[in-house]
Amino acid sequence: MFWKALYNFLLFPIFFIITLIISIFNRKIFRGIKGRIESKKIIKNFINQIDSNDLYWFHAASLGEYEQIKPVLAGLKEVEPRAVFILSFFSPSGYDYVDDDQVDCKIYLPFDFKWTIKKYLNLIKPKKLILAGYDVWPNLIWVAKKMNIHTVLFAARFSNRSSKLFPVIRLFYQNIYNSFSAIYTISDSDNEQLNRIVGNNSKPIIRTLGNPRYDQVKNKSDQFTKERTLSVLQRPKRLVMGSMHLDDEKKLKQSIISILKEIDDLSLIWVPHTPSEKNIAQIENYFILNNFSTVRLGEKNIEKINARIIIVDSIGKLSQLYWHAQIAYIGGGFSSGVHNVMEPAIARLPVFFGPNYSNFHEAEELIVKGGGFSIESGSELFIQIKSLLNDQSKFMNSSYSSTNVVHDNLGSSTRIVRSLIHD
Repeated sequence: MFWKALYNFLLFPIFFIITLIISIFNRKIFRGIKGRIESKKIIKNFINQIDSNDLYWFHAASLGEYEQIKPVLAGLKEVEPRAVFILSFFSPSGYDYVDDDQVDCKIYLPFDFKWTIKKYLNLIKPKKLILAGYDVWPNLIWVAKKMNIHTVLFAARFSNRSSKLFPVIRLFYQNIYNSFSAIYTISDSDNEQLNRIVGNNSKPIIRTLGNPRYDQVKNKSDQFTKERTLSVLQRPKRLVMGSMHLDDEKKLKQSIISILKEIDDLSLIWVPHTPSEKNIAQIENYFILNNFSTVRLGEKNIEKINARIIIVDSIGKLSQLYWHAQIAYIGGGFSSGVHNVMEPAIARLPVFFGPNYSNFHEAEELIVKGGGFSIESGSELFIQIKSLLNDQSKFMNSSYSSTNVVHDNLGSSTRIVRSLIHD
């Protein structure tokens, strides 16, 4: 009772008020609040139109977690074709960009007030509530447990620090995780850390089932049939700078100029994390001032572009562009955390990223296997890229190691679907 009272009367109300204040100045947060208000009507209308007792509620924080959910959802749909699937998001960056035929209804996750959650669960009456990754909201789990709704967390990660939190904080999380019906971790190490957190009392089913995002990356790459038949050495000598944050840009852009001047047959694909007109114009001007011509990709066929620098001015194209390059740098590692490193890995590219990757299992595994490289500075990126391109044997070893990480981790979504059915 103590933890629920603390959360409901202090922690979440404070979080909620702060969020409302910030939303006045932040358009993205405002869209999320507005979307939650609109979702009430969406879910009511949807429930009134269906006639099914086999309803699954999946939840993803954002686009990255959806990539984990997608192969699991598709696999479950094959087993239970008459089942209905609701997908909720926390962030507009997931809600706005996901259009999936497998999803029957898309909503925002309701505010985590006890009464709000109870209304949604009473309305939906899900057969199972399934969460991916880390976006665990206490009342969602507590109320679901009280209503005897089977709750599952998959692709769960727990660092060494997770079990070493202050006793008070650890007890709070212990209460939450012990309220799940089942938790499926990515690795054995995650499994061990979770068991330390939940203790020896009544606890959920805990299994190590891997990361279904690998399956999704493989499924997505299979559509690039033509590109997949080419050896990485047959591709243009290109460097992809993918999902670039402003922090990555500030840290690396001068070194990128040096790399392009040093390796005169190397070209560049620059992909901003937020492809706004302002961001694109700024990076265009920077390269032009350094005597490099640029072209925006738009709807052009990349195979017919001869420009030294290609700037991507829309979303949804990055996964295919990796197949038209030899090396990738993935942004976010100098700010909030590195983005998807598996898409360049399956495309057989050595993958570079910044130092903030400790909570990203895929990046850690790439480093261990020799397909990924964390860099601390632009000069380090310059040295390492030059070293790879000047040593074909070293380059190919890194290329093979990179793609093997993905292939070695396939099959997680099948294991998760089986466990969802039987647990």
